[in-house]
Amino acid sequence: MAETKSELDEFFPRDATIRPTDQLTKRLGIVVAGSLSKGLDIKLDRDAHIEETAVGRYVVVQSGDYRFFSLITDVALDNTNPILEKTPPDSDDDFVREVMQGTSTFGRLHVSPMLVLQEGALEPKPVKTVPSHFAPAYEATPEDVSRIFGDESQKGYFEIGEPLDMEGIKIYLNLKRFAERSSGVFGKSGTGKTYLTRMLLAGMIQENVAVNLVFDMHNEYGWESSGEFGKVKALKQLYGNRTAIFTLDEESSRRRGSKVDYVVRIGYDTIEPEDVDSISGILNLSDVQRGALFTLHKKLGRDWIAKLLADKIPEELAESLEQKTLLAGTVGAIQRKLGLLERFGFITETTRESAVERVLEYLQKGVNIVIEFGRYGNSLEAYILVANFLTRRIHEAYVKRKEAAQGGADEPRQLVITIEEAHKFLDPLIAKQTIFGTISRELRKYNVTLLIVDQRPSGIDPEVMSQIGTRVTCLLDDEQDIRAVFSGISGAVELRQVLARLDTRQQALILGHAVPMPVVVRTRNYDEIFYAAAGFVEGDALQSRRARSSRSIYGDDDDGGLT
Repeated sequence: MAETKSELDEFFPRDATIRPTDQLTKRLGIVVAGSLSKGLDIKLDRDAHIEETAVGRYVVVQSGDYRFFSLITDVALDNTNPILEKTPPDSDDDFVREVMQGTSTFGRLHVSPMLVLQEGALEPKPVKTVPSHFAPAYEATPEDVSRIFGDESQKGYFEIGEPLDMEGIKIYLNLKRFAERSSGVFGKSGTGKTYLTRMLLAGMIQENVAVNLVFDMHNEYGWESSGEFGKVKALKQLYGNRTAIFTLDEESSRRRGSKVDYVVRIGYDTIEPEDVDSISGILNLSDVQRGALFTLHKKLGRDWIAKLLADKIPEELAESLEQKTLLAGTVGAIQRKLGLLERFGFITETTRESAVERVLEYLQKGVNIVIEFGRYGNSLEAYILVANFLTRRIHEAYVKRKEAAQGGADEPRQLVITIEEAHKFLDPLIAKQTIFGTISRELRKYNVTLLIVDQRPSGIDPEVMSQIGTRVTCLLDDEQDIRAVFSGISGAVELRQVLARLDTRQQALILGHAVPMPVVVRTRNYDEIFYAAAGFVEGDALQSRRARSSRSIYGDDDDGGLT
């Protein structure tokens, strides 16, 4: 029998308040309590399954003309009568349980509103108020997520993964914003930091938002890497002439099949006191010995290290030793500790060309550089020394070019420098003196930023952490590390609960400058599908692509020495 329409329906249409999105989206419940500082409490509807509402998922609360984009930070069971907790119904009585479900007992979600979009507005804004009582909450749709995080049609946006339990919905990272401020990838060992970092570097190369200099401690970003599921292609294989491999250990690189573009050599005569001072903690140099480095350099000239590594104390120091401005014990201790440098085959007495100039030449052409350490990757002294040596001089060159350009077309390209074991460079005791501490504090002043990769963020100077624009965090279980990651972040209490429930692999919490609101993602797979999306081809097609790439970079058919 057809339902007759009453006069009351003509004046008050039953569906007048339902928006189109409401009809297409699954309703979860209604807002029953909350505040701007502590978040909202949502009482689940009777037919909403609490098992399907996981921490980290997105919900949208519709209140009048406003849509509040929110993140689930906690899930709880609640009831209207505490006696039910003491005298629950028989677990075998399905009828009683179903009668009570949604009335006497119900689920409760705690959500944190992140952004709000007013009807007719083009872009969402930060939340400064809360929705009204009994405002309905819905699962976020793909359109909602795209509206917040952008899509593939926007230049500089790169797919990073999917929101948790929202298959088919893609999250895009604004890589231009990611590169313009220093960023960090954090997580305990084995959580996939390297895979995630490699993916971010690939995105920056693919979207051409920055040129990269990667200090590859364990030879994982250049040609290929060995992972849990076998060999994976790294940046050189995917992007050909847009990436160059520099190596400190040519034998190791050749043995692993890396297509080396340049062998890095550092001359003793190019090492300055500041370079040695960068590894003073590892060399166990005292404050007196650190100060003596500069005196020795002044007295002995450019060849100061070569002279110190000789068997006896140089004659040029005789007067200073006699006048006690230098002590023989101090000089002898420095000589012994500098003997460490003789173990490094990439350090020679002199070099025919400057590795710094070679690096700058490639970067200026827009070629990304991966510096492989080979067998020296197991030596923290070698890693810190080389990273500081090159970065300090590259930064000086960028400062000069930036100041000379004065905002003109000659400005240097945006440069992102990737370092692993970042807490060794940015320890609170040395961060203010190192070049990496300087870069992190400058933000994007000279077009140089950092991508730091670390499993112990608590070891990084808090002032440096406060300058990290985007934080990509995999699972952490140390309380100090968790506290460090969330330092200076609003809503940290709720987000800590989200971070604590990440899986050990392929999940990350992303927050900061490159995303409009925090997002928990299952990162996309780094596999053949990813290779295809990066434009990877093989055979004749690969040779053709290399030729086109060479012409676009160098303006002719010559490959510029890049293979």
